Amino acid sequence: MTETISTDRRAERRETAERRQHSRDLFVEFRNVEKAYGIKNVLRDANLKVFRGEVLVILGGSGSGKSVTLRHMLGLEAPDAGRVLVEDEDITDLPEEELYRVRKKFGMLFQSGALFDSMTVFENVAFPLREHTEMSEEEIEQSVNEKLELVNLPNTGHLMPVDLSGGMRKRVGLARSIVLNPQVILYDEPTTGLDPITSQKINELIIDLQSKLNVTSVVVTHDIQSAFSVGDRIAFLNKGVFEWVGTMDEARDSDHPVLRDFLKASAVTAAQPTRD
Repeated sequence: MTETISTDRRAERRETAERRQHSRDLFVEFRNVEKAYGIKNVLRDANLKVFRGEVLVILGGSGSGKSVTLRHMLGLEAPDAGRVLVEDEDITDLPEEELYRVRKKFGMLFQSGALFDSMTVFENVAFPLREHTEMSEEEIEQSVNEKLELVNLPNTGHLMPVDLSGGMRKRVGLARSIVLNPQVILYDEPTTGLDPITSQKINELIIDLQSKLNVTSVVVTHDIQSAFSVGDRIAFLNKGVFEWVGTMDEARDSDHPVLRDFLKASAVTAAQPTRD
C-alpha cells in the first residue's frame, strides 16, 4: 500500500504544469569541495549543483558525508578547499555577519526536530519570528497558525514537545523551519526513527509543501522509499564523492555498481532496475 501511494503521488506531482516551468537556474553549487576531520576525509573533490525549484535527494550510506554537505550549504562549516556558491554568490570566505544574511534563505529540518522541550509548540514555531523579525504578536500568531495548518497540526499550539509523537515532532520542526518563508528547505534524514506509515506521511508533506510554497528542497536520506517518493533527482554520495547524479528514472537503470547495489538491496519496488 505504501508503494502505491508513493508512486502515485510522485507521478502526479511531476505532471503538474507548474513543476515543469521551473528554469534550470542554479541555487547552490559545490566546486571541488574538500572537508576532513583529522585524518578522516569526509568530502573529497565534491561537485554538486542544486537547481531552483527541484527536490534533490542526497543519497548515501551512513557516514558518507550527507549531513556535512548540508552544513556547508548553510555556511555552518567552511571547506578546507574548494568553493560553495549560493545564488552565484561565493559564501566560502564570508564573515559570520554576512553568512547570517545567506542563512535566511534556508529553512532546516533536523533529524530529531530539535524542539525546545521547555516551550510549547506555538512558542517553538514562533521563536524565529521573535528572534529575527519585528512582527507584532498578532502577526506572529497568524503566521504560526498558518504554518501549523500547512503541516497538518492545527490547534496544537498549546501542547508541549513531550506530548507529541515522533512524527508530530518532525512536523512541528518543519513548521518552524518554514515560518520565515525560506527559499530552500533542507531536510536531514526526515524519516529516520519513524514507522512506515508515519514516514509516508512525512514524504507526502514534503511533496505538498514543495507545491504550496514553491521552494527548492534538498533531502538527505539513506531511506530509498523516501528518496523515490519525493525526489526529482538523486545525487549519490559515496566515500565523500558525488559519484553519480541524475533523475530517478536514470537512477533505476544506472550502471554505477555501488548505486545499483544500493538500490537493489533496498527491495523498494520503485527503485528496482527495469533492465538487467
